[in-house]
Amino acid sequence: METHFTEEMMQTSRGSCCARVYRGESLLVPPPVVLHLHGGSFVGESVAAGEKVANALAAAGAVVVSPDYSSACLNPFPAAIEAAYSMLSSMRSRCPQFAHRKSMLFVAGEEAGGNIAAGLALMARDQFLTDLKGQILLSPLLDPCLATPSFRKFCPQSSVQSIAEGWQQYLGEGSGLTHPYAAPGHCTRLGGLVPALVITSEECPMRDETEAYARRLREAGVPVELHVLVGRAAWIPANTAAQDNWPAQERIISGLFSRFFQAAGAKPVKQ
Repeated sequence: METHFTEEMMQTSRGSCCARVYRGESLLVPPPVVLHLHGGSFVGESVAAGEKVANALAAAGAVVVSPDYSSACLNPFPAAIEAAYSMLSSMRSRCPQFAHRKSMLFVAGEEAGGNIAAGLALMARDQFLTDLKGQILLSPLLDPCLATPSFRKFCPQSSVQSIAEGWQQYLGEGSGLTHPYAAPGHCTRLGGLVPALVITSEECPMRDETEAYARRLREAGVPVELHVLVGRAAWIPANTAAQDNWPAQERIISGLFSRFFQAAGAKPVKQ
């Protein structure tokens, strides 16, 4: 299914930023609106870095708003998550503009964007932002220790230093390491969060921390779907060797996205 995007300016309480708005050929009813946060190891990758996941979300029947929040990523925590929360808050009133007044709001992200998406779900719970209906986390960076067996086994040596430096830059010299919004993998209070769709792959460096987070969410009473794909995740920029896997993975994850949206109440268009 073909998707396309337009570029728009998002106005938030913290200023404005450019965003890509993706739409597919067929939308669910009402179309879910997804704030999508691209990856980049906290080092300010451009919005284009997330186009694979954004296209897959749009192909699942959602309207996807993918902001260029790279400048916020270049500043220590909490700059990026505060910018993202401002975007999420402003999107509540803009659902009719993007899709439909009854559209449900979701947050999604891969890698570093998955970290911020998980942090946003925690923040939305604590700030009583009840409009958020679900979180979609793909291979999220959740644990700054970088010491899990899957990370040691599957992270290319060329990427270890950049990810470590990205974490260091993001956490800064303050208390980021101990803050649950900055390192959700260390959060001890997970009850009351919105349902989660969590996806990783067998040969993903973040597989262990992703699976651990999904397990702890489930133990806290949060509805969770966990899926571990075969091989390597092709949506992670560093996994250039896995790019040939992307067409098959896109079909799989787009189907998972669609079912997740429908479980929340969206419906397919009647033929």
